[in-house]
Amino acid sequence: MSEESDLEKTEDASPSRIEKAREEGDIPRSRELATCAVLFAAGLSMLSLGGQFNKTLKGVLGSGLTFDREMAFSNTLPLTRMTELVSDVLFSFAPLGLILMAVAIGSPILVGGWNFSGKLLMPNFNRLNPIKGITNLVSTNALVELIKAIVKASLVGIVAYLVISSYFPSLIHLSLIPLDAGIAQTEDFLIRAFLITVGALVFVAALDVPYQLYHYANKMKMSKEEIKQESKESNGNPEIKARLRQQQREMARRRMMSQIPNADVIITNPTHYAVAIQYAEGSMRAPKVIAKGSDAVALRIREIAKDNKVLILESPKLARAIYTHTELDQEIPEALYLAVAEILAFVFQVRNYNGRDGTYPNQPTNMDIPDELDPHHNVNALGIAA
Repeated sequence: MSEESDLEKTEDASPSRIEKAREEGDIPRSRELATCAVLFAAGLSMLSLGGQFNKTLKGVLGSGLTFDREMAFSNTLPLTRMTELVSDVLFSFAPLGLILMAVAIGSPILVGGWNFSGKLLMPNFNRLNPIKGITNLVSTNALVELIKAIVKASLVGIVAYLVISSYFPSLIHLSLIPLDAGIAQTEDFLIRAFLITVGALVFVAALDVPYQLYHYANKMKMSKEEIKQESKESNGNPEIKARLRQQQREMARRRMMSQIPNADVIITNPTHYAVAIQYAEGSMRAPKVIAKGSDAVALRIREIAKDNKVLILESPKLARAIYTHTELDQEIPEALYLAVAEILAFVFQVRNYNGRDGTYPNQPTNMDIPDELDPHHNVNALGIAA
């Protein structure tokens, strides 16, 4: 693969890259969805609260046009009256403001979820770079934004024309009906026309949301080289980690080998497995394994045991069971207590034998070892079953 192809961003963004982008405030957002939601909320609020607004405005207008003798000769009453009128308007329109504020804050969360980043508050002089600004003007995203603007303007214009055309006969006759009825019909027309026109923006928002998600995912894509570099930074260099693991294994093996002279007995398979058992009466609850290994490691354990005159006994089934079910510096399973006790009793008898008194101790042979602890027995049972 060529160097150029490695630099191509063809791989999906990793979770760490996405998380880093979110920390920097870079998340997918749809301005069209937020705009559509706010406009719809405004229209529906006017439809439900329009009567209250109408009543408040009529009262404010009537009170503002009332001018009596007392107000004419007072220096403070006009200002007090104006303050009261403004307070009434603000109090009446407060629900609309709260609804629009809640929708304006909540609607962007629909795409990208909630996210707060303090980094966006920090000055970034790269945004003042004129070259980057010119590049953005001729980018694919700029072309998409231009197409969206044209589509929005066309849709709003067409829908507004159709709505006005359908209501045009009624609008012509507004001058012929009473004032209150005319105001009510005009209010109803404006709200309905507004909602229908905003409804056209739903089409734009429905196209913009998947586009923004696609554009964000495409922007966040990574090259294979970037993925490799990120893996090295987060998990470390695989080659170095492998060398460290190898060194750790060697150190653990050397420590294990240094414990073999302290063993009471080495139990072997006789060639494939070797386990070193130690038991100190009074300080240990049960015998424990201080060294174990297979094949070459088992051979090395036997060699060190011979050099240090540690007794080596062949007991294939017991050696396999201990090797499989016991880790280093761990006590042997309770099911093997009796078998290991027989081995240790033999070891202590050998130590006390001086070659003159009595006969050499007999090595235990028929020890009780559960078949389920022997891995060879389990394999054979599966083979027969199969």
